[in-house]
Parts: sequence; structure tokens; C-alpha cells
Amino acid sequence: MERPAIAGGTPVRDTKLFYGHQYIDEADIQAVTEVLKSDYLTCGPKVTALEKKLCELTGAKYAVVCSNGTAALHIAALAAGLGEGDELITTPITFAASANCALYCGAKPVFADINPATYNIDPKSVQEKITDKTKAVVAVDFTGQAVELDPLLAMCHEKGIILIEDGAHSIGTKYNGKPVGSIADMTTFSFHPVKTVTGGEGGAVLTNSEELYEKLLLYRSHGITRESKLLERESDGPWYYEQIDLGYNYRITDIQCALILSQIDKLEQFAARRKEIVRKYNEAFSQIPELFVQQEIPESDTTRHLYILRIRPELLTIDRKGFFEAMGAENICCNVHYIPVYRHPHYEKLGYKEGLCPNAEKLYHEMMSLPLYYSLTDQDVDDVIMAVRKIVDYYKK
Repeated sequence: MERPAIAGGTPVRDTKLFYGHQYIDEADIQAVTEVLKSDYLTCGPKVTALEKKLCELTGAKYAVVCSNGTAALHIAALAAGLGEGDELITTPITFAASANCALYCGAKPVFADINPATYNIDPKSVQEKITDKTKAVVAVDFTGQAVELDPLLAMCHEKGIILIEDGAHSIGTKYNGKPVGSIADMTTFSFHPVKTVTGGEGGAVLTNSEELYEKLLLYRSHGITRESKLLERESDGPWYYEQIDLGYNYRITDIQCALILSQIDKLEQFAARRKEIVRKYNEAFSQIPELFVQQEIPESDTTRHLYILRIRPELLTIDRKGFFEAMGAENICCNVHYIPVYRHPHYEKLGYKEGLCPNAEKLYHEMMSLPLYYSLTDQDVDDVIMAVRKIVDYYKK
């Protein structure tokens, strides 16, 4: 028996519409099949090809691809020199990996508050959090919108701090006309299935620094090298390699790289469709006083990964949880991105407390993520808009 729509009447859809979904076509399948029939399944030519492609796409000098976005953040933090006694500043409105990468290194995550209009980390709050222990800042391009890179870079470089741009959401985004990936000291990408392009899993770190690049290569693969200039002893022969640091097995397969390469070929069309859907949502929701529409800085030409619906509870007789459930009853599946990182039990056990970032906490209680992906049809988008309007009309004061 079907659950009735919470806002009353027949649901706007008969079938469920999920908040995110990958798009795989025959070219993607063929690319993976070719690798499966080749001599290399991992550590082969597709790894090098993807790194070259990412440099061409972003303008970065170097790219190191790895097993996932979390691994990318970890090796970036290691390359930045994070260790015991150091601090890393990041936003609480992100997936936990943006802060966990500090813990992995024995460092302390420090949370700066967000701009309540853009939802990205606020440079003024970052400035307030900087201490003599600050070694790095992880600034997250939340929803795909670029962070305020100019003030963040100026601030970091003045104090000798490494700026890591967490671009898990923002492949395809540009800042002042330059692609994300070529601007910060290091930029990380994720290729999880709900991202704009996917490899099933996968990650990357991009940089213009040869010194950071060489460290990233080591940390990706056990701290092992065959590079003659890095060897500490005389080579025994062509097979010879040395472990010169403690690294990890964060390598990526040629299978994943082939899929990501094929997906990047479609990035322009993926980005165009996402922008079109965002425009339709913004046009509809900006006319509804009971809702906030996320603001964008003029510097960011955004390829959006997430679309955030933010309600104004003071104008409704329903809270975010109720609105979320009402959307589900209309067969529109939403999600919430994100629970503030320091509100997770593990972080509370480390001493972090509620009230640390008021803007982030307020946003969390008022937001949900609507469906946004390439294969959404115009009717799907209209259904989402219709469901939101229906619920607002039913529950507005």
C-alpha cells in the first residue's frame, strides 16, 4: 500500500527520483572493456594518460591520481608536512574526510565558520582561527562553487601556510576564468559515482609545485621510489627500488582511469546540463519567500555537484525533518550535506562541542540536497519544483 503524500493528495510522481546518479554510456563501457582485454589492469598507461588529461583540463603542472578522494586529501596533508602538534583549518560543512586527513597525520582539525549566504568557508573566520601551529587550510568548494581563493591564498602565503582546495565537488568549475585545480597550492578531486564525473571510485591531487608533486608520488605508493635522484644507496640493478619514507597503497587501477578519462570527455555536456537544472531551480525557488537560494560569488563559474534547498522554518509550520519526509512522500528522494563534522561522536570524544560554528549549525538544521545529475529529464526537474511548491503551500504560515 502506497504511503500518502504528507502534504495531502496524490504524490507528484509514481516512481522514486533519487538525489544523485551516475551516467554511463557505451563509450564508457567500451573504454573499460578495452582495459580488461589489455596487458595492464593497474599501474599502466591509463594512469599516466589520466594524469596528463587532468593537467590539460585544469592547467596544473602536475597531477597524481589515487584510489579515492579521501586518499587524495591524506597525501596532500602529508605533502604539506602536517604532523604532531600542527593544526589544519577547514569547514564543518563537508564530508568528514576534509578534517580526518589532519587526524591521520596526528594533527588537529580546527573549524572555521561558513559564509551564511554562499555556504563556503568564510575567509574572515579562517583568519581568526590561524595560530602559530597552523600548517594548512583545507578549503572546500561546497556544492561545486569555488571558495574565495584570492583572499585565502593571500592570507595563507603571507603566513607560510599551505592552501589545499578540496575540489571533490568542483571539477569543471572556474575561478576568475581559471579552472579549479590550477590555483591553490594543491587541489584534490573525487570521482565517486555521485560526482560530476566518476570512476566508480578514484581521486587526484593537482599542484604546480615539483617539490609537492614528488612527495605526493611517494605517499601514494608506499614511500617507494625508483628515481635515481632520490635513491639513498647505489642501485643494485634495473630492478632496484627503495622505500625512503612511510607511504600508503593509494594506487588507482587502469580500469578506473579508463572510465574517468571517458567521463571527462563528456564533462562539458555534463556541466551544461547541471547548470541548466540549477537555473531552473533558482528561478522557481527565488520566487518563494519561505526558501533561501544559495548565493554565488561573481568569481565562480560553477559546475554544481549539489543543489541545496534551504527552508526558512520561521515561515513554515514544518521543520527540515518534516520537509524532508514530505519530499519522500512525493517520491522525491533527498539527502542532507552535511552534518557539521565536529558534531559526530568521534569528534565530540576529542573535545569538540556544539556552538563552535553558529552559521554552519543553523544551515544544517535548514537544508537538504535536491536531485541534481546529468540524466534528469525536464519532467523530473518540474516534478521536484512542483513537490517543493506543494509542500510550501501546504505548510506555510
